[in-house]
Amino acid sequence: MTKVPSMGFDGWCDEILTQTRLLAAHLPGTDLRTPVPSCPGWTVGQLVRHVGAGHRWAEETVRTKAASPLPDTELRELSGHVDGDPATLGPWLAEGAARLTEALRTTGPQTEVWTPIPGRTDAAFYARRFAHETLVHRADAALALGVPFTADQEVAADALDEWMELDTLPVMLEIKPERRELLGPGRTLHLHAVDTAPDLAAEWLVDLTGEVVTWRRAHEKAAVAVCGPLIELLLTVYGRRPLGDGTVQVIGDRELLESWLAKVSFG
Repeated sequence: MTKVPSMGFDGWCDEILTQTRLLAAHLPGTDLRTPVPSCPGWTVGQLVRHVGAGHRWAEETVRTKAASPLPDTELRELSGHVDGDPATLGPWLAEGAARLTEALRTTGPQTEVWTPIPGRTDAAFYARRFAHETLVHRADAALALGVPFTADQEVAADALDEWMELDTLPVMLEIKPERRELLGPGRTLHLHAVDTAPDLAAEWLVDLTGEVVTWRRAHEKAAVAVCGPLIELLLTVYGRRPLGDGTVQVIGDRELLESWLAKVSFG
């Protein structure tokens, strides 16, 4: 039987700290005004400020057991953070991650708290979301600075699982009605990581043939297949790698894949 990764609450909390540490390690000697191509309009300094502000916003949400959304201006209004000192920004970033993980562990995974997902009221949501939010923004920084980006395969696979879960929520069709254009007979996509250990299931099937989008871990024939290293699949799905750069192989209906990627990107 293949293994489906399940990091769990403690693993997600650990990963918030790990990814933050790795992101902070990119900062010494960096020009914080360096543009981030995968986040158009942002500099590296603004990207890091966004991550740190997100950690602090989530920490307050969890710590106070908020019943409604807290203001998030600080993580969206970044115009005043075009430069700064990497020597102070790194510790500030680490402090926010530490505060968030402490709040999560003190509160516990099942504690009721508001989340942006209909029907979700558990603090564990924030542990998983910010583990992978930090992971992907670390990729943004690495790509902008021209340094290597790697990640533990179980972490990357779990990040793709979470992406699938969030992107296929029925509410997404209400938020972005244009996604309904993707639905239709025979419309299926298969993602296949080619470099994982034999006991780590790393294949996903996205089914667009019904009235809503569904997904499953499966090795199945599809209208289009995308094959490549797990990290490259993650970056492709998150819109961090263009299809034409040769890091993944596309077999089948490329037009369907391009349309899907254009309409479902987030993060």
